[in-house]
Amino acid sequence: MGPKQTAGSASAKEFDPDSLDEQPESALRELIDRIEAEIQTLQLGNFSQTDAVALGMILVGLGTERNLPIAIDIRRSKHVLFHASLPGATPDNENWIKKKSRTAHRYAEPSLLAGLRGRLGGGRLEDNGWFDQTRYSPHGGAFPIYVRGTGPVAIATVSGLPQKADHDLVVEALTLFLCSNQRS
Repeated sequence: MGPKQTAGSASAKEFDPDSLDEQPESALRELIDRIEAEIQTLQLGNFSQTDAVALGMILVGLGTERNLPIAIDIRRSKHVLFHASLPGATPDNENWIKKKSRTAHRYAEPSLLAGLRGRLGGGRLEDNGWFDQTRYSPHGGAFPIYVRGTGPVAIATVSGLPQKADHDLVVEALTLFLCSNQRS
């Protein structure tokens, strides 16, 4: 699903990382390609603490409007720039945020993409003995904030929905943020 589609509106044939059913590797590769295209599309000119609050408020607005039980976090390494917990979010969401954010930071790519790449050829990233599941989670919801010519400068994370929906909500908010900044 592209940045213009809304969270949770996936097509029937798109790879579902939460499904236990066997799925074609071609669907996995298509989802990987989609996320790689999102990375290229969602490049910002700069990103400040004020921008983090603005992006966070877009996420709060989307979550509130849709009555989503989510926690939202935007951080630069260990420096929290924005954090909110909407009604229905639980303490578990805070742990997921930390683990998904660490994964996106470690691999410098969305946490969902890290997890999907680990599934190429079968298996999962978590199945590797070197992958510390107490500190990292290759599940969707953490998306680096990329600045053109610099790379990732922060991580925006959502937790509380199925992992692909978490990812898609962050992408939707980044798209709205990028569009609003291009108009100003």
